Amino acid sequence: MKHLCAASLVAAAAASGTSVSPIDKVIQMISDLQAKVIGEGEVAQKEYDKYSEWCEDNSRNLANEIKTQSGEVEALQATIEEETSHIAELKTKIEELAASLAQDEEKLASAKAVRAKEKKAFLAEEAELDSTIEVIGKAMTILEKEMAKGGASMLQLKNAGNLAQALGALVQASAINSADATRLSALVQQDADDEDDTMGAPAAAAYEGKSGGIVDTLSDLLEKAEAELANLRKKEQAEQHNFEMVAQGLTDSIKFANKDSDASKKSLAESEEAKSVATGDLGVTSKALAEDVAANRELHHDCMTKAEDFEAETKSRGEELGALKKAKAIIIEATGGAASLLQISEEGEGSKNKVVRFVRDLGKKYNSPALAQLASRMASSMRLGRGDVFAKVKGLITDMISKLEGEAKKAATEKAFCDDELAESNAKQEELSTAVDKLTTKIDQDTARAGKLKEEVADLQNALAELATSQAKMDDMRSEEKATFTQNEAETAKGLDGVKKALTVLRDYYANSDKGHSSSDGAAGGIVSMLEVCESDMSKSLAEMRTVEDAAASEYEVETQSNKMEKLSKSKDVEYKTKEAKSLAKTVSEASADRKGVQSELDAVNEYLTSLKARCIGKAESYADRTAAREAEVAGLKEALTILESQAALLQQSGRSLRGVSRH
Repeated sequence: MKHLCAASLVAAAAASGTSVSPIDKVIQMISDLQAKVIGEGEVAQKEYDKYSEWCEDNSRNLANEIKTQSGEVEALQATIEEETSHIAELKTKIEELAASLAQDEEKLASAKAVRAKEKKAFLAEEAELDSTIEVIGKAMTILEKEMAKGGASMLQLKNAGNLAQALGALVQASAINSADATRLSALVQQDADDEDDTMGAPAAAAYEGKSGGIVDTLSDLLEKAEAELANLRKKEQAEQHNFEMVAQGLTDSIKFANKDSDASKKSLAESEEAKSVATGDLGVTSKALAEDVAANRELHHDCMTKAEDFEAETKSRGEELGALKKAKAIIIEATGGAASLLQISEEGEGSKNKVVRFVRDLGKKYNSPALAQLASRMASSMRLGRGDVFAKVKGLITDMISKLEGEAKKAATEKAFCDDELAESNAKQEELSTAVDKLTTKIDQDTARAGKLKEEVADLQNALAELATSQAKMDDMRSEEKATFTQNEAETAKGLDGVKKALTVLRDYYANSDKGHSSSDGAAGGIVSMLEVCESDMSKSLAEMRTVEDAAASEYEVETQSNKMEKLSKSKDVEYKTKEAKSLAKTVSEASADRKGVQSELDAVNEYLTSLKARCIGKAESYADRTAAREAEVAGLKEALTILESQAALLQQSGRSLRGVSRH
């Protein structure tokens, strides 16, 4: 009955003159729908590939941002901790310096107060001794003049039993005032008391008898007063020198403490500012990091959702194509190939060219030389008509499908390789470039710091050389001054001793009343007076000379001590700065070696990235298009294969139908 239906369809088609049957029209519509679904799949694939690439780029950029910001957060946290510790240390140091400074200032104030009291006492004693020396000198001059004159005053002096009577006689003669006489008596009495305490014997006899003894007594008092004044001044110089040394030490200590305190306060302000800046930067960076982490999480969720949706759409589209394919096969099988049989009966051998045209159209649509060549080979096989033509054409189509699927698989593998390698190489390049930049920055900073330290060391060494030269000049000048003083002191002391001895000889001679000739007492008095003036001038000159020498020695010691402290300070600075410069040089050397290694690695990565871009850039974007095109080509070839198989089955069925009709 089936064969009769087929024959009837053929006859009906021949009678009506139609070239396309409804069944063929349905099959054509299914084929068109398959092509539409495949086209939609191609468009969806392209869009998804672009979206996937956008996801990868954004994910990579966000990952790099997160990595960079995480490093910045760690660095800022470390900076804050470091500055916090430094601030605590500086505050402790400033408090200690303040306490030490207060102690030194208190000591200096106390030393100044003590020195002021000592100075006041010295000036009072010095004035007292100067006054005493002046009174004694004046009394001696008056006595000698009175002795030279003779007369009533001289007679009273000679008859005086003691110094008090002698001084009373001088007061009566208006040669000396009563206040000076009283003071001289007190001095003599004090000196006598001192000698009584020391020697244990009275000295009243020393004032009896002759006026010459009184002069000698006053001369002894003068020498004692001058010696006491010299000792007092020497003691004052020593105390002043000691005070200056102590004050200089405390002043230097206060100076250095203030300098150190100022530097510490400046460093404290810088550390607090650095901590404040780092804290502000940490807040901004932490906020940006949190935002990037949230954005990365949202991006991942959106991309995964899109991927799942695309996978579901692709699966659904595949299922739709499968259903259409199955429906087409069922229609062909259910109709027993009646439509194709009708077409074959009308067109004869021309029906074989349908598959060839289909494949050729695919080649034109996708601009595929391979499909065009396949269509040509299929046409040649059909024209020759040797053996099983359908089997040969089917084999050609099957081989082309296998080839295209292999190329698609290879292309997908190549794209995955390019994506992975480009992403990894770009990340490595960025990481190494950042490392090189950081090392370069550190090298530049450390090199600049080392250069500045070397300049500072050179300046300090020049200052030390100048200080040494200055100290050497001071040493030479001090040596010359000392030698000059020693020579002049010896000469002056020797001259003073000679003058004193000459005075003693003259006084002893002219004081002797048992001279065997008429002596020139008047002229001798003038000589004695001149010698006394010489003695006074030489004594003052010697005292001034010693005072100047002591002051010069004290000033030299103070300046030398100051130079020693300055030398010690600058030498320590040279030591510390040289050590720091060497440490920086070592750090620069190590960082340079590290940078060289990192740069070599970066060069290798850049070289590989260049070759990788030459291989992948410009191709990576076409991989998606090629993959979609190959999938469409494979789908078209499979459809051609289905058509070919349908035609083969139809031909077999038509052969059996025609044989059945002829038998009936």
